[in-house]
Amino acid sequence: MSERDGTPPERLPVSIITGFLGSGKTTLLKHLLAHPDMGETAVVINEFGETGLDHLLVEKADDDTVLLSSGCLCCTVRGDLIDALRRLFRRRHKGEIPAFRRVVIETTGLADPAPILHTLMQDPVLTAVYRLDGIITTVDAVNGQDQMDRQAESVKQVAVADRLLLTKCDLAGEAALQALEARLRKINPAAPILRVAHGRIDPGQLFNAGLYNPESKSLDVQRWLREEAYADQRHGHGHGHDHGHDHGHDHGHDHGDDHGHDPLDRNRHDDHIRAFCITRDAPIDWQRFCNWIDMLTATRGAGLLRMKGLLNVAGEAAPVAVHGVQHLFHPPVVLPAWPDGDRRSRIVLITRDIPAATIEESLAAFLGDDAAAQPAAEARPESPTSGVK
Repeated sequence: MSERDGTPPERLPVSIITGFLGSGKTTLLKHLLAHPDMGETAVVINEFGETGLDHLLVEKADDDTVLLSSGCLCCTVRGDLIDALRRLFRRRHKGEIPAFRRVVIETTGLADPAPILHTLMQDPVLTAVYRLDGIITTVDAVNGQDQMDRQAESVKQVAVADRLLLTKCDLAGEAALQALEARLRKINPAAPILRVAHGRIDPGQLFNAGLYNPESKSLDVQRWLREEAYADQRHGHGHGHDHGHDHGHDHGHDHGDDHGHDPLDRNRHDDHIRAFCITRDAPIDWQRFCNWIDMLTATRGAGLLRMKGLLNVAGEAAPVAVHGVQHLFHPPVVLPAWPDGDRRSRIVLITRDIPAATIEESLAAFLGDDAAAQPAAEARPESPTSGVK
């Protein structure tokens, strides 16, 4: 599964649209389906009626599929997502439906997107034909603050996003929008925040968020990793480094002045979220790194919301990209070359209830020179091309 030559296998990109109840997913999807640039897109949804298809011209329909005049193909999930995606690809392969080139999955408003990510990463049939492009999270500009205060899942939807869409911006004042954007940047510094009114947005701003950039036909690790956003966040908090040490950011008063909430409130859901970057100057031993990942996912996987990394692996001339969501990791990707002269290993993480110092100290213990600090090694891949288990 490694992509040594920088040419990924021909797999179809999958984007996930998530967001809390009432955050505008339906309106967004309605306008996306009508956009001419969304032709050759298959949209997997829960119920047709929730997407406003009555307002669109339907050319053809069968039991679970609707073909729209824009060229979009809509498929309902009537059971397991794995079955729906497998069936969709089989029908495409047989020529029963148009040869779509992209898949968009809409989740329910209360959904945790992690199980969908796990499905795309773990099922052997799906990983052979689909690849995760990115997660698009809608946030209600009017009610988003209150939803994140009350619902932990809405914060998680923000934390794992590759794109954040502020919806209903026409109904919120500028001060409220800026306060909400500041809060979103603290939870997820690397995700671009896009303002949307009435669900209208250029689809080109939402997609191609993964490691592979189809426009340049190459791997674009700097755009994908965006480690500078994590460094900028720490500088904004008055810290001149990005080595992942925790400095008491779990206090509720960090938020009070930003958006008018009680400065003594210490129970905000996003107070449990950490976003940070760890760097290493020396090459990393691959087996020890895998041991560390195994330990971290086994003991703290639920709190490891998202991890992306560019590693300088000992014995490898080119960098290795790694990407994980909670307990699961994508197969590593060996890039054709370093993107620039910076040869440091950089790992960006978003965690819940795991202090940055805990991650930093555990990594140091596994990678350190003191043999006594190393856990007993088991059989592990000898090179990144074998995959992170």
